Amino acid sequence: MNPFDTHEIHNQVAPFGNVNLFRCDPALCEAVAREGDAGASDGLAALGEMLGRAEILDLARQANRHSPQLHNFDRNGRRIDEIEFHPAWHALMKMLIEYGAHASPWDGREAGGQVLRAARYILFGQLENGSQCPVTMTYASVPALKQSPALAERWLPKILSREYDPRPLPMERKRGVLIGMGMTEKQGGSDVRSNTSFAEAVSAAEAERVFGEEGAQVYRIVGHKWFFSAPQCDAHLVLAQTEHGGSAGLSCFLLPRFLPDGSHNQIRVQRLKDKLGNRSNASSEVEFTGAYGWLLGKPGRGIPTILEMGSHTRLDCVLGSTGIMRAALTQAVHHARQRRAFGKPLAEQPLMRNVLADLALESEAATVFAMRLARCFDHPDDPAETMLARILTPAGKYWICKRGPGFGAEAMEVLGGGGYVEDGPLARLYREFPVNSIWEGSGNVMCLDVLRAFSRSPDGAIALAAELGLAGAGNTVYSQFCSVLLAELAGLANTARAAVDGGGTASDALHKAADAEFGARLLAERIVLAVQAGLLLRHAPAYVSSAFVASRLAREPGGAYGRLPPDTDCAAILARALQA
Repeated sequence: MNPFDTHEIHNQVAPFGNVNLFRCDPALCEAVAREGDAGASDGLAALGEMLGRAEILDLARQANRHSPQLHNFDRNGRRIDEIEFHPAWHALMKMLIEYGAHASPWDGREAGGQVLRAARYILFGQLENGSQCPVTMTYASVPALKQSPALAERWLPKILSREYDPRPLPMERKRGVLIGMGMTEKQGGSDVRSNTSFAEAVSAAEAERVFGEEGAQVYRIVGHKWFFSAPQCDAHLVLAQTEHGGSAGLSCFLLPRFLPDGSHNQIRVQRLKDKLGNRSNASSEVEFTGAYGWLLGKPGRGIPTILEMGSHTRLDCVLGSTGIMRAALTQAVHHARQRRAFGKPLAEQPLMRNVLADLALESEAATVFAMRLARCFDHPDDPAETMLARILTPAGKYWICKRGPGFGAEAMEVLGGGGYVEDGPLARLYREFPVNSIWEGSGNVMCLDVLRAFSRSPDGAIALAAELGLAGAGNTVYSQFCSVLLAELAGLANTARAAVDGGGTASDALHKAADAEFGARLLAERIVLAVQAGLLLRHAPAYVSSAFVASRLAREPGGAYGRLPPDTDCAAILARALQA
């Protein structure tokens, strides 16, 4: 040691990397085999090995350190509204597209496509999250586009392509395309019915002049969007009014970025959002100054049309939060196994084991829930699975996404000051968590959607009861928890039925509805906890399921981690959490 050096470097943890992200996660491996296809494990293991390489993991750091830049004009003053990305972004996007994260369930290449895509999405979620945004919107656009067969025929081949083509060109000249969306406006946010953007049908002659044979149902739109996601995408789904005063209801439109002659559509990017997280991805504010777009679906039915997209984007919010949880957990466990404090590794300190095991339970519960939800989407012709998806998608988006920020903060605290700085990934992961709660409907919107699902059909409670009943009655706490929950849902159904049948006064119905709305968050939370517990009781080791039930059903989950009962087998939980 040099005499002028003040200290030696020791007791430092090697960066997490060169790990197979799939093989080290038993909960995900088991869920793929159970919910999808056990034969897909080798392909997922190959993906997990690639994504876990140190140089691939570093792409996330680069893409977020060098955020996208907006260039409104070229050197000669022409309006171009181009977004410049770091090469790391393009490398990430290329991987996502090549592995079909944007479209694989729709191309018919594999059975159980939603489950297998969900597994890939969770793995990619452990790498980088901003690049998942345009991928999710492209994936979710397919059901909406299919409502207009002519548009679907033209656009789907390019959407389903496994080639990433970022060139700023008209769709006809590209090898693959991406789809974005723009729903919210300054005055409304989630209240999209208050949108003021206005679409007016163009003459047949003008439509033919601009689009040739593709000129059917063309409109020009004037207005704005407060959040216009991924302005570099090749087209966007937007909502606009077609009658002044909004009496006809909102309609949905597909706006191409470029017109067939190569000119820019009149979509003017005002600025990129300076966001808390998701910094690798471009989100923007735009104005439409007579932008051309095709009507998608029926006039005045824009919200039902876009809901075809919304259910799939909400699924990805669940998957995305699950992936970020897993990434934060692996960083924390990896650190605690190597870092020593007070005479032994952190992972052997009793209170730290409680915290880490609690995080591991949360992550595994999110994984089994997310994968079970994905299986619902694989069976759109099964009424029970469709009804279950109708309930669990908004409930899961609320609860799992809501648990994310606290989870990220706790994982960061395991590393202490080293987790708080930007040298490692935990600060970035922590910033990524909130967007999944906010985007595509905030927590309150999701919980109200859960209430709507039960109020509109008694099949919701029946489907949920059937799912919960699969765990049997072996665990008394679980059985009692489910009984209370199902009784509450029966009460909601009776209230809705009485309102329909006229069994109560309008005032009574209004008060009961307000009471249900007031408690909607707790109801959504309990639905997700019950489903998670049931899945763990059926499929996880007893030391996992018993600890989850004792810490989440026997008492309130609480706002902090590290509250597990004394008889919890933390050693076994942590050994399972990150396998070598």
